[in-house]
Amino acid sequence: MANPLAQFEIKTLVPIQLGSVDASLTNSGLFMVTTVAAITIFLTLGIRSRNVVPGRWQSMAELSYEFIAGMIRDNVGSEGRKYFPFIFSLFMFILFANLIGLIPYSFTFTSHIIVTFAMALFVFLGVTVIAIARHKMHFFSFFLPKGVPMVMAPILVPIEVLSYLSRPISLSIRLFANMMAGHTMMKVFAGFVIPLGIFGGWAPLGVDIALTAFEFLVAFLQAYVFTVLTCLYLNDAINLH
Repeated sequence: MANPLAQFEIKTLVPIQLGSVDASLTNSGLFMVTTVAAITIFLTLGIRSRNVVPGRWQSMAELSYEFIAGMIRDNVGSEGRKYFPFIFSLFMFILFANLIGLIPYSFTFTSHIIVTFAMALFVFLGVTVIAIARHKMHFFSFFLPKGVPMVMAPILVPIEVLSYLSRPISLSIRLFANMMAGHTMMKVFAGFVIPLGIFGGWAPLGVDIALTAFEFLVAFLQAYVFTVLTCLYLNDAINLH
């Protein structure tokens, strides 16, 4: 049976050495470029016609736009509209990466903690910079909510700081763990199909088909959760408590 974790191995496709820096194109990098290209094609096809009565591609593009616009409106408010391009790009990038990773012989780079942590850290640093730029020193009141007795500060402040600093960790692990676990289970059950033969292989094949359908749902949900949490963090940065 093939190693179910072999699908997550980083492989060099085009070796590129810039001095002491290894800038080689890997399978992970290739599928990141593929994801961006797929999003570009999808949106280009969606906005090309601009019909009053939208066609199939235009409807999907408009639905994606309205979905993210509604998410920002509900979780951030009117102040969040200026951040729409970033949040929309983040959602589409994660969603397409997850969906493309379900294609046989493709590569799911969102199953790597370094990728998800890089995105989560960028979000964390971005909302922190926004909060400090908007509120200056008042930003630190976030760690001691208004109305809390000062006697509770030595206990509450460290807890709030630790909770705040753990945001990029929890955000990245949630996406990475779900994608890696799902693909690993699919590979494990697929490995039983041929060894069990024509009579016994139907059971793991049926499970694998069900898991594949479930993974399509997970692909969307994980993109949604990552994005909606980004909106909530942005709301905290703009409005504090």
